[in-house]
Amino acid sequence: MNPVIELRHFINGRPTRDAGARWGDVFNPATGRLGARVPLASAVTTGAAIAAAAAALAEWANTSPLRRARILFKFRELLERHIDELAAIVTAEHGKVLADAKGEIIRGMEVVEFACGIPHLLKGEFSDQIGGGIDSWSLRQPVGVCAGITPFNFPVMVPMWMFPVALACGNTFVLKPSERDPSASLFIAELLAQANLPKGVFNVVHGDKEAVDTLLTDPRVAAISFVGSTPIAEYIYATGTAHGKRVQALGGAKNHMVVMPDADLDPAVDALVGAAYGSAGERCMAISVAVAVGDVGDELVAALARRARALRVGPGTEPAMEMGPLVTRQHLEKVTGYVDLGVAEGAQLVVDGRGLRVEGHGDGYFLGGCLFDRVTPQMRIYREEIFGPVLCVVRVPDFEAAVALINAHEYGNGVALFTRSGNAAREFVRRIEVGMVGVNVPIPVPMAFHSFGGWKRSLFGDHAIHGPEGVHFYTRLKTATGRWPQDMASAASFVMPTH
Repeated sequence: MNPVIELRHFINGRPTRDAGARWGDVFNPATGRLGARVPLASAVTTGAAIAAAAAALAEWANTSPLRRARILFKFRELLERHIDELAAIVTAEHGKVLADAKGEIIRGMEVVEFACGIPHLLKGEFSDQIGGGIDSWSLRQPVGVCAGITPFNFPVMVPMWMFPVALACGNTFVLKPSERDPSASLFIAELLAQANLPKGVFNVVHGDKEAVDTLLTDPRVAAISFVGSTPIAEYIYATGTAHGKRVQALGGAKNHMVVMPDADLDPAVDALVGAAYGSAGERCMAISVAVAVGDVGDELVAALARRARALRVGPGTEPAMEMGPLVTRQHLEKVTGYVDLGVAEGAQLVVDGRGLRVEGHGDGYFLGGCLFDRVTPQMRIYREEIFGPVLCVVRVPDFEAAVALINAHEYGNGVALFTRSGNAAREFVRRIEVGMVGVNVPIPVPMAFHSFGGWKRSLFGDHAIHGPEGVHFYTRLKTATGRWPQDMASAASFVMPTH
């Protein structure tokens, strides 16, 4: 049996013990075995990480954008070199299959690549001769110490949606990763150190509400980025803004995929199966509701049922597996409870993944793919985010009913439409009240040079994450107006200046 590892924080360029820490347990979801113990930082330890970031801020902010970009280039090179090791860490603590773990690292690397273009991204605007000998120009400057609070489902990608852009813009950073799968963040911190990032510019503190509340209330922290459930996002946004911080808080989702009668059914089913059951449904962009339009319902459900029953479920380290375990036993019980609830609410459970046993992994947190038909908007399994391998099918008579159904939902994160009709696609994109839209694309996660963010109760704050919106979030706009006359006027002026 492998020994249980005691993890550390990473503060001011080195692993750091927390003498008074409480501890949390980190399990391997495929085996149910304890793999590590994670320190839950006190307010004092969290404050030490903030202090390290604050001390490093002035020098890092004054470092040229080109120098900051070169460090990120080196970091990206190290990520590529160590991708197999990092993916193995993700699979061991989260449970997702190795190919999916590598996929999330690659998507995170794309944000690093975007941030490497920061010398161009920070260029301001210049207006020559707006008046007699007067010019005007703008520049974007760092906001200060930034913090990221990230979820368990993407322990590499979501932090890399945040800190590469923040660092490139000249800010320093404190990362509070999920305590359920914390080791990837420490590996990242070591790679940044190898890339010659100065001490204190990037710090990691593990913890729970005590650490989070310290980040939200400490006056040295200027900006907070959060990704997680909507109730916590609302709390993060309300508390952070009440303490004068800039906050972007990405919340929950209930993503729909509309299948029109003219859609190519086989590609649509493939898309639904992958988007609903990939990473055991533990994605904020997972499709959890299939909207069958017109008479496509029976054929769609039959095809989905065949695929759901055939899912290869097992430990993520085995290459043939399509879906791994859920992240914790508690989460497995929560998702299984939603399946029980759906049956009690009167939905038709076409495929039941409860009670799945994986040979040799009897203590793992496995749940097979579940498929409900005849789900109605009044049911909790439709209204609430389940965050597991549970796909609900809702039947509607026509396109207008599909649009109305989706627009009435409180979440507006992602949505997809499968159709052959260009007119239907155009109308859907224009009229749907959702932040990210896919047309014959099931998971429309924007590339790094665009920005990620939902509408309604899926995003709190004025800025989406990464891309141009990320640069704006992590910088403050400054506009200057100046002149250099040969003879400076000596008389005071008491009227509004005009040019």
